[in-house]
Amino acid sequence: MFHSISNTQNGLRGISFGNFLIKQVVEELLREFPGLKCFATLSPVPGFAAWFDSQRETANGNGPAPQLFNLLSDDAWPNLPETRNTVQPMLEQAAAIYLLEAKADNGKPADPVARFHLYNGAALERINFCGDLSAKGLHQSHGIMVNDLYDLDAIERNHEQYANAGEVSASAQVRKLLPPDAKPRARGLPSILQRQTARKDAAR
Repeated sequence: MFHSISNTQNGLRGISFGNFLIKQVVEELLREFPGLKCFATLSPVPGFAAWFDSQRETANGNGPAPQLFNLLSDDAWPNLPETRNTVQPMLEQAAAIYLLEAKADNGKPADPVARFHLYNGAALERINFCGDLSAKGLHQSHGIMVNDLYDLDAIERNHEQYANAGEVSASAQVRKLLPPDAKPRARGLPSILQRQTARKDAAR
């Protein structure tokens, strides 16, 4: 398991070393542990909170959206069990939408760390709710972190699919988080918020 290090960090931006660095580490690990087949990162999602918060204007007027956004504005929410349970499915689904659907102006995935790993042949394996509860983690990603999987048998294929067609390789576990009734590239938070609230009301 690698903790994500990339050229998106301050002081390293613009330096293209990621592919070399990852391959070097993998080769060294394989020399020591030749039975290893898969390698994964624990990666931050530094653009998620800004994207999520940008949906506030769209979500206003759609049921409970203002209340949920207000709950997330309090950094103490992870320590409040009821609040945590309320926001978890919404945040996980919103993170999946962000990572699989949100695009930068150049048509590439919006998140810089995701772009780094996808280009190097990784697949988005898992979204980790409350993965980083530091002040920085809550500010940048509302606590979300991800695991990017480097499967040696799939690295080249994943890279080619991303480089040639912009396709984001992701596990079935992550894709299941997407709204099943939403159209690709048109997913937004209002429907997520309404769906999660409707489920809560039905369970009462």
